[in-house]
Amino acid sequence: MKTLLWGCAWCVVLRAAAVMGRLHPECEILTEIKRDEEQCLQSINENSNASVQGCQAVWDGALCWPHAAHGQTVNVSCPKIFLQFSHILGTITRNCTSTGWSKPSPPDLTACVMDAPVLTAEASYYGTIQTIYTVGYSLSLVVLSAAVFILLMFRRLHCMRNYIHVQLFFTFILRSLSVFIKDAVLFGDDSIDHCTFSTVGCKISVVFWYFCMVTNYFWLLVEALYLSSLLVVPFSCGKSYFWWWSALGWGVPFVCTVAWVITKLQFENTECWDVIEGSSYWWIIKGPIVASIAVNFVLFINIIRILVRKVIPKDVHTANSSQYRRLTKSTLLLVPLFGVHYIVCAFPPDGAVLAIRLYLDLCIGSFQGFIVGVLYCFLNQEVQTEIYRRWVSRNLDSYGAVPVMGKTQMDTSC
Repeated sequence: MKTLLWGCAWCVVLRAAAVMGRLHPECEILTEIKRDEEQCLQSINENSNASVQGCQAVWDGALCWPHAAHGQTVNVSCPKIFLQFSHILGTITRNCTSTGWSKPSPPDLTACVMDAPVLTAEASYYGTIQTIYTVGYSLSLVVLSAAVFILLMFRRLHCMRNYIHVQLFFTFILRSLSVFIKDAVLFGDDSIDHCTFSTVGCKISVVFWYFCMVTNYFWLLVEALYLSSLLVVPFSCGKSYFWWWSALGWGVPFVCTVAWVITKLQFENTECWDVIEGSSYWWIIKGPIVASIAVNFVLFINIIRILVRKVIPKDVHTANSSQYRRLTKSTLLLVPLFGVHYIVCAFPPDGAVLAIRLYLDLCIGSFQGFIVGVLYCFLNQEVQTEIYRRWVSRNLDSYGAVPVMGKTQMDTSC
């Protein structure tokens, strides 16, 4: 019976995984079962002086059976949590015999899950999604690490634009690492009840995960603000501006995270700080994230408007297909850089299909770092030119020749 409960709980975990910040919602299910148990035991204690004839009230681990007379058949409704899987609650039956309670009929909670085959299929489906986002974060980690190394190794690639790219890449790396660390700490040991245990290590892993998540969103915002400023009001690319961008990208998330940690310590120092349902303090973290996503979306729309004006001439009839292709390419390149797909998860429309939200937030989101690294480093013409120049230079050196270091076609300006 408990096995089926855990199976249903795991399905709910995967269903709710698209909701930002919910690390293991199955704890809500187990909490509800625990609440039912407490109510049952309280009722048993209150009626402990009742007649001892017949079968005594008992809690069997999932259901509460009331006092019954010999020969009586008792039907008990399934726990209300099963309404998440079926519109109708099933019932479990037990008979009060002269030797005590008979075994439940059916013998487990299968009667409570009316659509068991569908539940199994969904569990397999969400398990596949978990595998996909694990692969996505792993690829992002490898590709972005190589991209950061390349942008920092070649001095000709050092400019404001690439400095900002490196910071964004680094936040994607941290976000991938934080996901792996959080999963290992909270779910690595099956013998630990992660719904109740509370250690300094698990709290640190959760705080680190939230901090990395917020910094990632804010450096996406920095990228959007920087590109918008270049298109609208170009300015000098001095180092002082980079410190302002750094203050926004690192400083604001740090302040928000510290404020949230202090609040949790003072008012909600329970479990591992990962259950945030019904907590108003969660908006200390969620509020800035939602605001950054909203601003990014507005900037994205504005940049697309500017690109349309620049790419497509005033006389629409003179526009050719190549211009539309340039506009489409520019738009698609901006989607991963701005994280526009997050708008669906941050502001989901009513009745949004769960599968779409899962793919956008988990699958595509996990590959976002990989896509950004490939587009803005490995497919960047400046990076390719510099790598080729360095490769030719070393080949010439190997033959004893001295390469002529002339002016390259790279534009290392900001």
